[in-house]
Amino acid sequence: MKNITQNPGYFQFTLFADYGRLRYLFFMLSLLIYITIISANMVIIITILLEKSLHQPMFIFICCLSVNSLYGSAGFFPRFLVDLLSDTHFISRTSCFIQIYVIYTYASCEFTILGVMAYDRFVAICQPLHYHTKMTIRKAVFLWGVAVVYPICTLTYAIALTSELPICENKLDRIFCANRAVVNNSCGDSTHGDIVGYFIIFSTVFIPLFFVLYSYLRILVECKRGSAELRGKALQTCLPHLVTFVTYSFSLFIEMAIAKYDTNTINPVISAILSLEYLMVPSINNPLIYGLKLPQIRTAIFRYKSGPFKNYSRKVQFYPS
Repeated sequence: MKNITQNPGYFQFTLFADYGRLRYLFFMLSLLIYITIISANMVIIITILLEKSLHQPMFIFICCLSVNSLYGSAGFFPRFLVDLLSDTHFISRTSCFIQIYVIYTYASCEFTILGVMAYDRFVAICQPLHYHTKMTIRKAVFLWGVAVVYPICTLTYAIALTSELPICENKLDRIFCANRAVVNNSCGDSTHGDIVGYFIIFSTVFIPLFFVLYSYLRILVECKRGSAELRGKALQTCLPHLVTFVTYSFSLFIEMAIAKYDTNTINPVISAILSLEYLMVPSINNPLIYGLKLPQIRTAIFRYKSGPFKNYSRKVQFYPS
């Protein structure tokens, strides 16, 4: 029987093993990946901010994805890099809940932003004559705000419920703090929190998923009866979003499966790799897909790269005093 009086003030990650000197190699590889995530997403953000021709709803949403990737990776990598070099892998209860909050809001916001982007592509392809009236910059910012504020509010409430549970054990079979892993260590009634969690998953994951599928079904029907030029335009603008959405959905559902599955029956290395895939791949994939596939962003990146001082006057004009 669990001892309800323990309620420890820290948790211990149990998936970290003693790899000897190999941990320095893992540290360097992880640090390289983190630097790549920061650099690639910053290139996308700065390019969209400085290039006036990219001040359009679609590119605003792409910029939001990059900001979200930086936010989510900041909630995981610094702590993970420290743990790779540490002999002990303890995290305070407060730090654990902060990490849960950052990673979970990142995950939810990613899905809701991708859902809003699907609406943007739906209007652009299926209602092109009304696009500039339905998708203004102001409306794009409003939709982005809704896509961010809703997950933040709901997850704040859900994680607050988890933080109030009495904790009787402190072993987390993960490489980062996860809400389900903490709940499994509690000895209180988590029914209310479970119901709230299922509602959040439904509203921030499955509703955007169904909406994206519906939008692309309508786009597919429109392209089938449209011209070759329309199909080319749809392929050029929708393919990056579709690849990003499929990649992230796959990563997220793997993480959800790991959260529900007993990790003691999985090889620790495999479990760690699957968790890393959920946090690493989407953050690298987004800037690479949009930076290389969309000609508007790719052209702007190469122009600033080849002549940064040549565009200085235009950059100054974009930021009025």
